[in-house]
Amino acid sequence: MPGIVTIQFNSAGKLYEVDAGDLEVKLRDKVVVDSDRGVGIATVIRAAKETGDGDLPPDLPKIRRIATEEDLDILEQNNRKEKEAYEFCNRRIIERNMQMKLVRVEYLFDGSKAVFYFTADGRVDFRDLVKDLAHTFHTRIEMRQIGVRDESKMVGGIGICGRELCCCSWLRDFQPVSVKMAKEQNLALNPNKISGQCGRLLCCLDYEYETYCSLRKTFPKCGKRVRTESVTGVVDKIHILTGAISLRMDDGKIVLVKKKEILGDAAAPEEQQKRSDIPAQAARAPQKAREKRHERPVKQEQNTAKSLLPAQEQLLLSQESTATTTTQAGDAKKPEDQAAKPRKKNRFRKHGHRKPGSGGTSGTAA
Repeated sequence: MPGIVTIQFNSAGKLYEVDAGDLEVKLRDKVVVDSDRGVGIATVIRAAKETGDGDLPPDLPKIRRIATEEDLDILEQNNRKEKEAYEFCNRRIIERNMQMKLVRVEYLFDGSKAVFYFTADGRVDFRDLVKDLAHTFHTRIEMRQIGVRDESKMVGGIGICGRELCCCSWLRDFQPVSVKMAKEQNLALNPNKISGQCGRLLCCLDYEYETYCSLRKTFPKCGKRVRTESVTGVVDKIHILTGAISLRMDDGKIVLVKKKEILGDAAAPEEQQKRSDIPAQAARAPQKAREKRHERPVKQEQNTAKSLLPAQEQLLLSQESTATTTTQAGDAKKPEDQAAKPRKKNRFRKHGHRKPGSGGTSGTAA
């Protein structure tokens, strides 16, 4: 019966499923496999599971054979070639003053191709470098740019926890990490403490993030006023792992209480004072309402009287002013009219003739 096994080419690398066929493959066995990259030696990390004849997925790679001693010797030779190629390429990069960092060199099992992994801030023109490498090693050359996290995965190292890096020991896929995860876990936002060897945020910030979020829901929020049997204060800080809460009292003191001691929310001091003043205000309210009812019509009458008096006074004043102005105007017009009227003369002149009988000559002779 055909079986499917899971393999990996590098430690903590990507997993691949291959067809084992009729071979009896065990865990940790080295096998020669045909893959998209070519022929390579991989390690079996998951035992074979039997399937039916028609259950195999299409285009599934097959295992050629279990690795022999000759295959392992070829693998060691390739490792020596990789070191030589790394040193040669690194010297050429320094001589040409290229803005790139060589991380690793990998030879395929059959030696048909060499892959050079490097990191750089931007695009790099490495055409001349490829010509030098191809002329020296007489094989196909592939230059592949990777990120800083992939670099740490290939190089390896020890983390700030004192253990081997997760990415090169067991972590196969990178998960997105944000500063919010560090804040949720009450960690100091110091870049030196929350950053890994790659310079990015620690991958382990994601491991306990969901646990902290679920536990925080059972605690009161910071800044909320709560009460216990003995004290009342505002939540200053939450200690999720110990289940303790720091309360800031009204006098500024900090008191540490347990989560189970919280009885509920508490009102602010101003609200408590307002609530104590409510009964006295409620007793005074009916009396004030009665006083206002009696005062309203009186005030309206006074206001109407006050509003009417000025209007009557203005009317009287306006009438008196108009009367005085008319009399003054009439008296003033009399002398002016007399002075302006011309004096009449007892002359009857028409067309240059005098009045008959006035001592002048008439128009006819006697």
